[in-house]
Amino acid sequence: MAAALLVCDWGSTSLRAWTLDPAGDVVARAVFPLGVNRLAPGEAARRFDEEVRPRLGAAALPALLCGAIGSNVGWRAIPYVDCPAGLAEIAAAVAAVREDVWIVPGLRCRGLGGACDVLRGEETKAIGWLSLSPDHRRGHRLVCQPGTHPKWLVIEDGHVVRFLSAFTGELFAVLSAHSILRNDGQAHDPAAFEAGLAAAGEGDALLNRLYTARSRVAGDGAAPESTGSYLSGLLVGAEVAATPRLLGLVGERVLLLGDKAACDRYAVALDRRGVALDLADGEAAVLAGLVAIARLRGQL
Repeated sequence: MAAALLVCDWGSTSLRAWTLDPAGDVVARAVFPLGVNRLAPGEAARRFDEEVRPRLGAAALPALLCGAIGSNVGWRAIPYVDCPAGLAEIAAAVAAVREDVWIVPGLRCRGLGGACDVLRGEETKAIGWLSLSPDHRRGHRLVCQPGTHPKWLVIEDGHVVRFLSAFTGELFAVLSAHSILRNDGQAHDPAAFEAGLAAAGEGDALLNRLYTARSRVAGDGAAPESTGSYLSGLLVGAEVAATPRLLGLVGERVLLLGDKAACDRYAVALDRRGVALDLADGEAAVLAGLVAIARLRGQL
């Protein structure tokens, strides 16, 4: 069947795109190194038309986008929807940036100390996972989405009621590229990762604990090439220890929703703390979320 809609998950580091037939089934898929962090101001529309649409044979299709592309560093800032919010509230706030392109809004809530917290893209993954089964939409859920800025969502009966963000992935990238802890971040050393988890403690005194990533090499003879894995363990371990406590949900079962490699590392950290968990694929969820939103809007 011919494609009827182009949908994209356009985040800070990459863009995933699919064309869908009228039933919501995938016709074609492609991935692009076009994260919004790599785009010059005002460049999104041109790159979308010149690279994304031709690659998928989607020059004439309407498009529905989610993720950081709807932020103030993306195509255009789309107003956030306040929590609590579910599929209906999110779909109702989808905004057009031109006649053939619509962007899903992010969510906003009050986080630590009453400060504003925001997310974009994670709402579509959450909605997608919820849409996969009626059981998912019943009761209470704690959902962790690892990433550049990991998000911990509290979901009640199919609605995101609040969430808390972390800077884990971006801090790892900055320290790995621009500090004395620089490393290529490529090879994963499970033993060094475990050592980092142990060094994270309860997530407190992180600035002091971070220095152990330096001192273990300089003073204790650890292999310099293990620094990336140790640092990853330290940061993930601190996040996993601190965030459920900040949410008042220590020991709560956690759904890990995202990229398998990232979720597997978070699973090790959670298991070390005796936390029960479930795993779900992030790509399948965000695609399901885009389909659910498109159907409610009459685009499929």
